[in-house]
Amino acid sequence: MSAEKTPATHVNSQRHAVLVAEACRRIDAAEQAPSLGELAEQAGLSPHHFHRVFKAITGVTPKAYADAHRANAIRARLATGNGSVTDAIFDAGYNANSRFYEQSDAVLGMQPRQYRAGGVDTRIMFALAQCSLGAILVARSEKGVCAISLGDDPELLLRELEDRFPRAELVGGDVAFEQLVAKVLGFIEAPNLGIDLPLDVRGTAFQQRVWQALRGIPPGQTVSYARIAEAIGSPRSVRAVAGACAANTLAIAIPCHRVVRSDGGISGYRWGVARKRELLLRESAT
Repeated sequence: MSAEKTPATHVNSQRHAVLVAEACRRIDAAEQAPSLGELAEQAGLSPHHFHRVFKAITGVTPKAYADAHRANAIRARLATGNGSVTDAIFDAGYNANSRFYEQSDAVLGMQPRQYRAGGVDTRIMFALAQCSLGAILVARSEKGVCAISLGDDPELLLRELEDRFPRAELVGGDVAFEQLVAKVLGFIEAPNLGIDLPLDVRGTAFQQRVWQALRGIPPGQTVSYARIAEAIGSPRSVRAVAGACAANTLAIAIPCHRVVRSDGGISGYRWGVARKRELLLRESAT
């Protein structure tokens, strides 16, 4: 019986994938985000069915996808430095300034004029250090830790931070910040200590869901990308989960190193597979 259903199910899945891809293109091209009813009608599905299919394939709702597209659009427009902030807001598809400003902190992590000016008037404390995994950079905004980066070259880590905030005021940390950095270094050396940091987490709705799920994985345990996709209610979004892990800028605080392939294999880590393997070895040993 199940063998007879398989071809039809496969064809239906392919059809849904095509419909969702078309809907994404419509959202991307539209000046104003289409409503759920409009997208469902164009797909030939009921709004409820379309909503469920869209979320199953993309990992987010149509509204969250449209919000992420608008956020990317306004970030790109503001980064050029051309035109006014108001022009950028309306060009990105917001129909009122107030609607954008309600979300601006979550979208940009700072005020729009600051973002447009490359982070001008934004103060970010940072510190570079050496640990057993190589060079490490820790940075904190007014909201919380916004970067924990690992690498071989400390200058490259600093350059990456400067590229994210080209006109921000980057300053050395005070005593309190040094204590925070010491906490990060301590966790790297002894993962059983645990880590609890105020975080400035910036990402799309889908990335936020993935990162929240990652923070629920206890030290010493690993979870597959597929299991994370299931945990956030998007079992078909395994590749998108891997993409969210790769986009993480907060090493160890958001423990993407605890996510492995379904066969248990270690692969894919922003700061190098060797560091991922070492972190897992340390956690399993404790």
